[in-house]
Amino acid sequence: MKIRLLLLILILSISYSHSQDTIPKKQLQIKRTNIAPKIDGVLDDKVWEDADIATDFIQFRPDMGKAATEDIKTIVKLAYDDTGIYVSAYMYDDPSLISKQFTSRDNFGQSDFFLIVLNPNNDAQNDTEFFVFSSGTQADAVANPNSGEDFSWNAVWDSAVKINDDGWSVEMKIPYRALRFSTDVETWGLQFHRRFRRNNEQYTWNPLDVTKGNIGLYHGELKGIKDIHPPVRLNLYPFASTVFDNMARPQFNLGMDVKYGITENITLDATLIPDFSQAGFDNLSLNLGPFEQTFSEQRQFFTEGVDLFSKGNLFFSRRVGSAPTGSVDLAEDEELVDYPNEVKVLNAVKVSGRTKNGLGIGFFNAITEKTDASIRNNVTGEVRKETVEPFTNYNILVLDQQFNGNSSIGIVNTNVLREGSFRDANVTALVGNISNKRNTYNIRADVKMSNRNLSSGTETGLSSFFFIRKSHGKVRYSFDHRFSDEEFNINDLGLNFRNNLNNFGVDASYQIFEATEKLNQFRINGWYNYRRLYRPSTFTGQNAGINVFGNTKKTLMAFGGNLNYQMGKQFDFFEPRDFANKRFFIFEDRVNGNVWISTNYNKPFAIDANVGGALMFEDVRTDYSTLWFGISPRFQFNDKFLVSYSFDYQNELNDRGYANNSNNLDNEIVFGERDQKTITNSVSGSYNFDPFNSLNLTFRNYWTTVHYDANPFFLQDNGRLLQSDDSFEDLGLGDSNVNFSTWNIDLSYSWQFAPGSFLTALYRNQLFNSNTRSDDSFVDSLNNLLDQDMQHILSLRLQYFIDYSGIKQIFKKKDRNAEKLSRLSRASNSSTQQVL
Repeated sequence: MKIRLLLLILILSISYSHSQDTIPKKQLQIKRTNIAPKIDGVLDDKVWEDADIATDFIQFRPDMGKAATEDIKTIVKLAYDDTGIYVSAYMYDDPSLISKQFTSRDNFGQSDFFLIVLNPNNDAQNDTEFFVFSSGTQADAVANPNSGEDFSWNAVWDSAVKINDDGWSVEMKIPYRALRFSTDVETWGLQFHRRFRRNNEQYTWNPLDVTKGNIGLYHGELKGIKDIHPPVRLNLYPFASTVFDNMARPQFNLGMDVKYGITENITLDATLIPDFSQAGFDNLSLNLGPFEQTFSEQRQFFTEGVDLFSKGNLFFSRRVGSAPTGSVDLAEDEELVDYPNEVKVLNAVKVSGRTKNGLGIGFFNAITEKTDASIRNNVTGEVRKETVEPFTNYNILVLDQQFNGNSSIGIVNTNVLREGSFRDANVTALVGNISNKRNTYNIRADVKMSNRNLSSGTETGLSSFFFIRKSHGKVRYSFDHRFSDEEFNINDLGLNFRNNLNNFGVDASYQIFEATEKLNQFRINGWYNYRRLYRPSTFTGQNAGINVFGNTKKTLMAFGGNLNYQMGKQFDFFEPRDFANKRFFIFEDRVNGNVWISTNYNKPFAIDANVGGALMFEDVRTDYSTLWFGISPRFQFNDKFLVSYSFDYQNELNDRGYANNSNNLDNEIVFGERDQKTITNSVSGSYNFDPFNSLNLTFRNYWTTVHYDANPFFLQDNGRLLQSDDSFEDLGLGDSNVNFSTWNIDLSYSWQFAPGSFLTALYRNQLFNSNTRSDDSFVDSLNNLLDQDMQHILSLRLQYFIDYSGIKQIFKKKDRNAEKLSRLSRASNSSTQQVL
């Protein structure tokens, strides 16, 4: 199978290596300026007087192909010098209709925006995007068809906005340090966007055809840039931080992050002394399932500029610096007194970029320190150390070749090396994403091989994925196949919940691309999935479903819903937690569905709401049911102040699931019938004084109870459950009931006092409680939670941006000024001598 997929990808890459169909492209000629404009939003600088104009914008959302009228026309001009590209844009509009909510960086909020997209290599796939909102807030992203827009990428650039009597204006300077380009590429890809928040209309300078292809194929062209050279791209981010944890002695940290341009297109990012003190708390919840609980990455270094490393889905950054992987062997008289919950990251480096020929190169490396657990002998009182995570190196290598403006093929290798006798791991993947030259069909495929060096020897696993789809028109469809053997495991640096599968799926959809009388957007899609184990080759389940999404034209209300049906018997090989013996649990005919609405966020008051449920049509389980609903009102008091509240409730009755394994009953697998009730309350608020000063608050309280019926069930070899006449307690199975609750508050203040430089203050507190009192009410549980010791953390962080090229320019100016003064002095002396 591996060889067949490899050959298929190679054949397709050769078959489709033809030029794209001709797409009309506007051109804009840019001129060099010797006098840089003042970036103040006032477009009265001399440089704009004779600059070429980009105008005649065309709508692509919701009405594709509609020309902008005179009262909302857009006029854009560009210029450049040795340090960067300058942009001016005048957006005509009624000032009273301009949406301009103040938000933090990269937060769109309820604001109109202007966007310039630059593609220095003009390859239709690797865009750099710079947004300026009518409020003055900035956003930026790198984008490509495979990973979409990555807003975790941040550059340092300058912009200013001014609201005028007949619209609003923008000025920008994009320094060359924010771009990756080759000096011998004379034509750049260029696109401008303008978005009206009040009616969700969006226009572009060069027209888009959203029915097929990626939007990069529809960029216009920027011509005229000559004799520019990439600067020495060395940016330093020194920082100092202080952390007060539970009012203990403060911890002081000094460190620095570095960005360095190794070549024109390749950049090194390094965190020399990592500081993750301001990463937020994870949203903890009770996990009753068979798979590990995971959380999103919140450390900036691991979220920024990782699009190349996401190829093949082999990199789960939370593995680096997570909890130790080792276990502790305790003697009869010993107890564990300290087991660290995380491993310290000593340093991390990323090298990434893409050449003008479309070759993407990525290298990631991180090192974590040796971590020990403490074990005490209760007889002698002695404390010994045992290593639970050795000195470890994590690295990734990616090579990705793009072609045709719409396709790519690459190879990815991840490697984990642990010191000593701990296991090592390696994963290699070949990945491809290929579209035909007309952008009407797309194929994605990958083959992955994992190797783990265990004490028993090397364990090798194999996985593959194949997906083909019709990617144009209102009606689309796709087919996919996923395969994995039993040994496939990427979890030393990646995330893979299950293996041993051989699954098939089909999907079909219908969507509109032009607004109707009542709808701006509408999409409906259906699916069918058929699942099997790879070994033994046996059926495990199937499901079919439908999903609907829409957006109304007049009220701008979004709505949707879905329905999913698991037909017949479903054979769950994971809930029993007995993978070695391939024990399974059977349930039948489960149906779940939900509907939701989201009203217009442009209004001072808006609301999100959803309701759903599930039923099971099984002869022996007709009493199973689940109901959930959520409501989230939001209040925008003005352009600076926003508050939202969210309430979510779920009640699952007569569910059956794994309870524990019984060591005193011949290792029976014990299930229980249980009711689970969950309530989540959360509040978020923000006050943005201006685009550079923001105050933010988030609060979350999560509470759930799990109450088991008194009599357990034992899993039979045929996958069915047999209920015992005795109780959990009588059989010595312990108490599986749960009352689980958490509370956390994050209050932060951020001040951007200079470009790329921030002062941030963060106060956090957290509470956690878990016991077996499942009959307690919400109020009683909250009181118990508030009786726990609260964790308080206060952190302050100062980061300053230093641009090496900027420092050089300052010294050059000083040298030029000194030389000028010297010449004037010599001329003055000469004149004096002549007079004498």
